[in-house]
Amino acid sequence: MVFKRLLGSLGVGAPTVDTVLDPAPVLPGGALSGQVHLKGGQADFDIEHVTLDLVARVEAEHEEGESEGAVVFDRFTVGGGFRLAAEETRSVPFTVTLPWETPVTELYGQPLGIVLGVRTELAVAGAKDKGDLDPLTVAPLPAQEAVLEALGQLGFGFKSADLEYGHIGGTGQQLPFYQEIELTPAPQYAHQVNEIELTFLANPAGLEVVLEADKRGGLFSSGHDALTRFTVGHHDARDWTAEVDGWIRRLVEHRSAYGHGAPFADHGHHGHHGHHGHGEQHHHDHQRSGPGMGTAIAAGAAGLAVGVVGGMVAAEVVDEVGDFFEGDDESED
Repeated sequence: MVFKRLLGSLGVGAPTVDTVLDPAPVLPGGALSGQVHLKGGQADFDIEHVTLDLVARVEAEHEEGESEGAVVFDRFTVGGGFRLAAEETRSVPFTVTLPWETPVTELYGQPLGIVLGVRTELAVAGAKDKGDLDPLTVAPLPAQEAVLEALGQLGFGFKSADLEYGHIGGTGQQLPFYQEIELTPAPQYAHQVNEIELTFLANPAGLEVVLEADKRGGLFSSGHDALTRFTVGHHDARDWTAEVDGWIRRLVEHRSAYGHGAPFADHGHHGHHGHHGHGEQHHHDHQRSGPGMGTAIAAGAAGLAVGVVGGMVAAEVVDEVGDFFEGDDESED
């Protein structure tokens, strides 16, 4: 689905822009290709530049509570420096490379509820305007899929996913936000944890996998959180089910666990993962909000269950992209 809109600030008779992304899902760190289709207006226009913004809907925590906002996390100039004649049609092809930490929006073809978009900006005669916004679909890297598949094999289920503004200390995180995937516990861990939160931080060499457990309280103690980090390569050959099960066991038993990663220390980050030391348990009062997506549908052979509601999630996410990112613009005259 493509969101078309007249370049309002350029006036009636201005060029229009329609960006079409190639249909295949892209991967973090991979290539995003497509075409920017321009249609000339009622006069000749000098196109100074055609720019693509990668935009994400991100949640931010603050003293007053929680709010949402749009974050541009990368920007590419894909064309410009030409005259677009009246009524002329022209296409600008592009191929750009996504950041390695680009969030994953789907698993086995099922949307996770993450809202990403590609916003096109046209600069004409010193004026700039957003032309249109296209939903961006990002599939997991093989190592990300292997970890998620292993969690599914162990009996964990998908609950929800969101993007949190802030930085996880002691990691190589590059973007100003991180993706958090919330999982319901496997039956064998249900008496120990309420939920598991998973964050992938991809880079050219591999993944940092951050796991956090919302632990259940005992008869004489309140619940608390424990957090650990592991590092894997993009093409590691492992018994992933056994490997991930070992991660979870070390997480719930409070033992430090890093795989081959560096010591995990806090460096003044902000966000949900809270203060932590060398993989040790830590405490905070923040609780996650928002319901799961409802009825779970098994994705893949014994894969991680992804929640959807009557097949409507995909359409709702698309509409949400348009409403969220273009709501202010649509109210203009």
